[in-house]
Amino acid sequence: MSLVPETDYGTPARHADKNVTLTIDGETISVPLGTSLMRAAAEMGTKIPKLCATDSLEPFGSCRMCLVEVEGMRGTPASCTTLVAEGMVVKTQTDRLAKLRRGVMELYISDHPLDCLTCSANGDCELQDTAGEVGLREVRYGQHGENHVHPHEHGAPNPLFMEKDLSNPYFQYDPSKCIVCSRCVRACEEVQGTFALTIAGRGFDSRVSPSQGQDFFSSECVSCGACVQACPTATLMEKSVVAMGVPEHSKVTTCAYCGVGCSFKAEMRGEELVRMVPWKDGKANHGHSCVKGRFAYGYANHRERITSPMIRASTSEPWREVSWEEAIAHTASEFKRIQGKYGRNSVGGITSSRCTNEETFLVQKLIRAGFGNNNVDTCARVCHSPTGYGLKTTLGTSAGTQDFDSVEEADVILVIGANPTDGHPVFASRMKKRLREGADLIVIDPRRIDLVKTPHVEAAHHLPLRPGTNVAVLTAMAHVIVTEGLIDEAYVRERCDLEAFQAWAEFVSDASRSPEATEPMTRVPADDLRAAARLYATGGRAAIYYGLGVTEHSQGSTTVMAIANLAMATGNIGKRGAGVNPLRGQNNVQGACDMGSFPHELSGYRHVSDDTARALFETMWGVELDDEPGMRIPNMLDAAVEGEFKGIYIQGEDILQSDPNTRHVTAGLAAMECVVVQDLFLNETAVHAHVFLPGSTFLEKDGTFTNAERRIQRVRRVMKPKNGYADWEITQLLANALGFPMNYSHPSEIMDEIAALTPTFAGVSYERLEAESLQWPVNEKAPLGTPLMHMEGFVRGKGLFVVTEYVPTDEKVGPRFPLLLTTGRILSQYNVGAQTRRTENVMWHEEDLLEIHPHDAEERGIREGAFVKVASRAGDTTLRAKITDRVAPGVVYTTFHHPLTQANVVTTDYSDWATNCPEYKVTAVQVSPSNGPTDWQERYNSFAETSRRVAQAEPAE
Repeated sequence: MSLVPETDYGTPARHADKNVTLTIDGETISVPLGTSLMRAAAEMGTKIPKLCATDSLEPFGSCRMCLVEVEGMRGTPASCTTLVAEGMVVKTQTDRLAKLRRGVMELYISDHPLDCLTCSANGDCELQDTAGEVGLREVRYGQHGENHVHPHEHGAPNPLFMEKDLSNPYFQYDPSKCIVCSRCVRACEEVQGTFALTIAGRGFDSRVSPSQGQDFFSSECVSCGACVQACPTATLMEKSVVAMGVPEHSKVTTCAYCGVGCSFKAEMRGEELVRMVPWKDGKANHGHSCVKGRFAYGYANHRERITSPMIRASTSEPWREVSWEEAIAHTASEFKRIQGKYGRNSVGGITSSRCTNEETFLVQKLIRAGFGNNNVDTCARVCHSPTGYGLKTTLGTSAGTQDFDSVEEADVILVIGANPTDGHPVFASRMKKRLREGADLIVIDPRRIDLVKTPHVEAAHHLPLRPGTNVAVLTAMAHVIVTEGLIDEAYVRERCDLEAFQAWAEFVSDASRSPEATEPMTRVPADDLRAAARLYATGGRAAIYYGLGVTEHSQGSTTVMAIANLAMATGNIGKRGAGVNPLRGQNNVQGACDMGSFPHELSGYRHVSDDTARALFETMWGVELDDEPGMRIPNMLDAAVEGEFKGIYIQGEDILQSDPNTRHVTAGLAAMECVVVQDLFLNETAVHAHVFLPGSTFLEKDGTFTNAERRIQRVRRVMKPKNGYADWEITQLLANALGFPMNYSHPSEIMDEIAALTPTFAGVSYERLEAESLQWPVNEKAPLGTPLMHMEGFVRGKGLFVVTEYVPTDEKVGPRFPLLLTTGRILSQYNVGAQTRRTENVMWHEEDLLEIHPHDAEERGIREGAFVKVASRAGDTTLRAKITDRVAPGVVYTTFHHPLTQANVVTTDYSDWATNCPEYKVTAVQVSPSNGPTDWQERYNSFAETSRRVAQAEPAE
């Protein structure tokens, strides 16, 4: 094994209709117009020495190492900034160039520590390599004049010396090794778009500085790692490399955090993970990363991770560690007992949006074929099931329409109910880059998210709507587009159902749906809404990106259909730079849906009552399947409270923390006789479990994830599972113990079965995925995959416009509960925090906070940082207040990453009318000063602490 090689071409690739032919070192080469001489040379296999250049950044031309000679051109131009021209003749190696390069390198080394043997970058240092390439053999200038190298000079403190900055938990900054190439500064600007770094000082005093002379941790740095990756020396270096040494082999795998699906090289020493490095050939991230994927992998070795199976008779007893054989046999026996006593439908299961496609497929197969019912659900339903319903209804497919690259061609970007910089930061960086290039931005969100105004980006329109009024706002935008004649009539006539369109157009044209008429309920100024609608309709290629602020409402499905209506009406589906794009929250939310995790659908979104589809599964699985939809999670919990549902198998989900109305979830779990949790940690749901099956991390398994752009990507095992088994193997053991045989030897065999049963995956195999990532559908009609959907026509035939009547939520504000609570995420944390809370990311977000407007805080006597009680009709909790005008008066906001907060204690049972997706984003609350935790929090914390006890193993005789 060795490190996965990557070629650095020095400058970015250019795309042009015309090629240019030139001669480099006697060889002829043709490259696109606009290509640099450095890249042209690299593409023919000639490496020109460089320090300030790298192909992820625009050429800068500061280091003067890449000098070349060009016939007819004066001097020795920098090859990174000199573009090719027809007939150009270039020399990259001459005596003159060699002398110049060595002279420049001498100057660098004269102010650089000569500690290569003990340097953390030894063996992985571009400065060291370049010194060798130019033949440097001596340094004539010495290091005893002015320098940044020595802490003391001539017995006195050196005023130019700067101490290492160790403030960031993941990387260090050593100014003494900085060569001021500006690669880190440019990476922060061009790739990440945060603009947190600058070059402070002038001339010899120049050094990299975070923000206004702050340390890295205190600055605006978001710890994405782009600066560390760009640095050619040990100036910016991962602390893990400092501690462990440089890696010796690597494998490419896929991040297990959000739905962007970044590709990483897991760089190893033996079975120790040294660092995660974003893979430049990753189609979703193109070599970029965020703080979670780049650095927050320490949870895999956290001391709280459980690696042995455990069982207990009741939740009042301590856990008892047992062998895998005993745990599996006990679990199977309990499920058999329960079904024998209470009936076939008394058990069910929940699949995981964090596990692989193959693992998810096996869980739903176990439930349908092993349990004999369709009582299977997934957390994907509680976040993006309205996406599936809404897009399938209007367009014919339950997924987004574009690939991520499409954003580079958007002229207008509409973001509604999403916070990309926190929830999907790598994609947000690409979005910000396009916005800096001139695209217009519309943000529809009750909160002023970072995208509204961030360095060199400002929204043309921010519509701060009242939570719960998405449908009214989008219908008002449609009113403007229809009544002002902004419809793309040719597109609608050719590609859409005209009768449905006419009914929709008549509906939205009614004066009662105008911006002026809806302003009192939405609180969006009519003039602003009209201007935003006109921009979306007339600004060019317009793309809509949305998140859970759209779907997690009582009208989530209606909102998704309203979005599709807007896109079809303006001709913004089926072309690059446009489309309808759901930003999926977890790494495999899309895959969990694709694999048949809903109680009414088999893989590929085919209803269980479809005799033809069901027959395919019955033939391959050798059992008869139920043709009636099973229970969703809320139905399972209701049935448990009623004494009818007694056993559940939960793989990789923490429903007690993530599902709404925590008290109801608690009551349902407490009423069951066998709760089986398969996870990495004793999470909140495991507090009520009777069997704990330790799961495996993404580093310990093979499989695939499907990201938000329908891209199927390989997950590769880089170390042995610390628990002994990958998650798919555990499900297989349980199935066999239940008497339903599974005999897979590798996840590739599971994917072969998925492909045989799922039309959109028909052309997918591990053999193909080893060479490329694929975007479904992959089949006879689309053998190469489908980056963009609906190019020639809609999957359903004609696009269907749907009337979207605004129906106010039943969750009403009033004298007792006058404020509206909405929820979201923060950059450093992920979902319920089970992974990220067990990493150094807690340094940025130690607890959930309640954002409240200064006016509302003053009315209630609330001070910054003080404890407040948040009470709703469902329950109450306490957390600290953060007073800010990011939220409007009458609206409060919090995250849900920390179990101590129990934010879902206050959310209600209201849900989307079509899919039961919970209405997390609208809860009527009252906020008041508090002295500390509520009675509920104290009782729960005491119970949880008791329930997590593990009995001490008896000593061997």
